[in-house]
Amino acid sequence: MYLEVKDLKKSYGAGEGFVQVLRGITTGVEQGDMCVIQGTSGSGKSTFLNCIGGLDTIDSGSVVVDGKEIAGLSQTELSEYRRDNLGYIFQFYNLVPNLTVRENIQVCEYLTKTPLDMDELLETLGLTGHQNKFPSQLSGGQQQRCAIARALIKNPKLLLCDEPTGALDSKTSRDILVLLETINAKYGTTMLIVTHNNSIKDMVHKVIRIKDGQISKEYYNETRVPAAELEDL
Repeated sequence: MYLEVKDLKKSYGAGEGFVQVLRGITTGVEQGDMCVIQGTSGSGKSTFLNCIGGLDTIDSGSVVVDGKEIAGLSQTELSEYRRDNLGYIFQFYNLVPNLTVRENIQVCEYLTKTPLDMDELLETLGLTGHQNKFPSQLSGGQQQRCAIARALIKNPKLLLCDEPTGALDSKTSRDILVLLETINAKYGTTMLIVTHNNSIKDMVHKVIRIKDGQISKEYYNETRVPAAELEDL
């Protein structure tokens, strides 16, 4: 099991402001699997993703990624863990506005000793002709492609995606999902995808549903629908 989570608990605040967000989550994801995390707003799904990514410290429990326990790591150790293992894709691209597409990707390329080939990645993501443009000159879909390339250039073992299609129209969403599917098949990247979109669950290997900070249901898809054939995106 590439990712193993046991009895994960996370809260915020104190006194009257205390909120228990995660109430003992236990689950796992195999290496190379695409996994969707579903839940309503406030269910804890993004907090769950942040705990796995080392962005939030946990109250108790265990999070093991590729054999490494990340609970209790120092901030320096967490930074090294994120640098060496993770790629992030967010709903709102977070591109540096005064850097070109290629330069935005290079920001993360410099963080690893074993980056993917830049030109091959640009070609895979359809960005070769846009590599010298600035974010303001790109469409929303092109900006998201750039954000994906920036996350992937490190050749991460684990890709964390928080609402990667949330700001996109249905056609562009499908294009982005096809890209994620292609990346998973080509590089064997394990993916966790937080989404409100119910259709995306049909294209992945595993589905985890979180309700009120606990897993209400999880299952593997016996058959998967190709991203290009998903409806109601």
